[in-house]
Amino acid sequence: QVQLVESGGGLVQPGGSLRLSCAASRSIFSINTMGWHRQAPGKERELVATITSGASTNYADSVKGRFTISRDNAENTVYLQMNSLKPEDTAVYYCNIVGYISALVPMDYWGQGTQVTVSS
Repeated sequence: QVQLVESGGGLVQPGGSLRLSCAASRSIFSINTMGWHRQAPGKERELVATITSGASTNYADSVKGRFTISRDNAENTVYLQMNSLKPEDTAVYYCNIVGYISALVPMDYWGQGTQVTVSS
């Protein structure tokens, strides 16, 4: 019902930066939480960062101080600014939005994933 379109991934050198974007294909009535997860080949998907409707943020210890999650409510978009990237950050990154598309219809949707590769 709601498609999340991700962009911004790519190849970057260690120490470099990328900004990931995730935009909903339609307006969302109410957003509870937006977040980013990542999954490296052969590994479990892990939480990277979340931001709530009240703008409270939460980060995995591995990215604290380097990544920043933000949102643009008017555009139903969530961003992940990734600085000081390390090779260990290499993974497919997935955005997630939990909320309501109407007063009676809850939602929990995931983006298609975008590849982030950190390598020299």
